[in-house]
Amino acid sequence: MDLFVLRHGKAGPSSDGPDDSKRALTGDGKKEIRKIGKWMRRKKFRFNVVATSPLTRASETAEIIARSLGQKKRLAVWEELAPGGDVDTICYHAAQYGEDAAVLLTGHEPLLSMLVSRIIAGNDTASLILAKGGLAKIRNYSFDKRPSGDLQWLLTPGQE
Repeated sequence: MDLFVLRHGKAGPSSDGPDDSKRALTGDGKKEIRKIGKWMRRKKFRFNVVATSPLTRASETAEIIARSLGQKKRLAVWEELAPGGDVDTICYHAAQYGEDAAVLLTGHEPLLSMLVSRIIAGNDTASLILAKGGLAKIRNYSFDKRPSGDLQWLLTPGQE
């Protein structure tokens, strides 16, 4: 399986209040994600599922990507992709699509970096930074006794 991990685009200022879940992408954030979506379309990316956190900024990001690829019917909200979600649950859920699948996960930091670390290093201590709009590709993803896979690339938005 190919597992893709995408951090949401640039959003409005963060807050510690209960409305942080409603924080939307900025105009620049939407523009940047549309550019990533166009790049994915040129590269002929296809996903079995475009999974997203339920928070507004992540779901907007996933919707832009899915629309760019003509895959809006593949959108799915996974509660475990919200901040504080469980990495093992995400890994198990992704593995249910089978070894020939391509899965895109859209969410937040630090959860996504912990997820990539767990898969490629077996623990949460690998030091990596997933920028807003950053995209990672993990080849040979599997979840047997623990998640595993090979980090093929990690791109910042300007590299796509």
